[in-house]
Amino acid sequence: MSKDYNIRKELLSPPGDTIQETIDKLGMNQYELAERLGKNVKNVNQIIKGKEHITTDTAIALEKVLGIPADFWLERERQYRRELSEIMFDESLEKSKEWIKKFPTNEMAKLGWIPKVNDSIELIKVVLKYFSIASPDQWEQIYIIDANSVSFRMSLKHTNEPQAISAWLRKGELDARELKLKEFSKNDFKNALDEIKSISYKHPANFKERLQEICAETGVALVYTPNLPKATISGAARWIFNTTVPLIQLSGRYKTNDHFWFTFFHEAGHILLHGKKDIFLEDVEGTTIDKDKEKEADNFARKILIDNDIYNELINNLNITETLILKYSKKAKTHPGIIVGRLQHDGIIPHSRFNSLKIHIELL
Repeated sequence: MSKDYNIRKELLSPPGDTIQETIDKLGMNQYELAERLGKNVKNVNQIIKGKEHITTDTAIALEKVLGIPADFWLERERQYRRELSEIMFDESLEKSKEWIKKFPTNEMAKLGWIPKVNDSIELIKVVLKYFSIASPDQWEQIYIIDANSVSFRMSLKHTNEPQAISAWLRKGELDARELKLKEFSKNDFKNALDEIKSISYKHPANFKERLQEICAETGVALVYTPNLPKATISGAARWIFNTTVPLIQLSGRYKTNDHFWFTFFHEAGHILLHGKKDIFLEDVEGTTIDKDKEKEADNFARKILIDNDIYNELINNLNITETLILKYSKKAKTHPGIIVGRLQHDGIIPHSRFNSLKIHIELL
């Protein structure tokens, strides 16, 4: 036990101090007080030292004997026990100083996710509040140990940066709470993808806001969360709030419209095609990947963004030029930058070609 915590405890005044001061003024000792309360002296001495709680019955008895209202004694007891518990809690967090060092708290503070504090114990409490957990043990239970946790349902044990990844995911949940969502409708969301495809083609200045609005109208929570250092995630799809709300979380990691829109439709595919108990994290090493489901989501996104027949017609051309890409962009009603990204991904053209057709994106 550190000296600091001992001092804090010693400076803390139990309600027994007030009892002692009162009986001193009345010229009463602990023996007489015990007799008037109908208790033994040892019991009274323990109450005065703060080692025994003042119960409702004792508070009422003190009111009768000392003339001070029972509510005063109960409130004095409550405050004392709370302050004592806070000191003991702070003391218990001493062993978690190494745990907190693994979280990117400086970056989280810069982004406004948590307040900036310098004291390590206070920082631990800030992070516990961020995750809505009582102690670091609960973080371990939810994100590392228990893959079937109600809160998460996936273990990050084998990932390189579970602390940063969990913080990123948690931010998505917190931001989703702020959205006004209608009840989820699978049909409405599926039907809305046509309008969303049109937005990806025209790419208006307010595309982020409009996309979020359309998703909210169908009951899907869409949030934009910047990456944290060492937690480079493109996107995630999962169900939250006891599997009542589908959440799509995008980071805009690659900062181009081809990656942004493919990731969105990929995650939308997970929501529409796969179960509510699944969690999908894109570009996170160490997580268990269902390759079949990932392939299904990939194909879902590709089909929406570029019709397969039109794409096959395009790649059959021996010489792919910018003019040709723009021509097929109009034909497929797909932004040329998205077509360039697909051609690069499939190895049809080098990654260095036609990047000027892509749009730079900054989500935040």
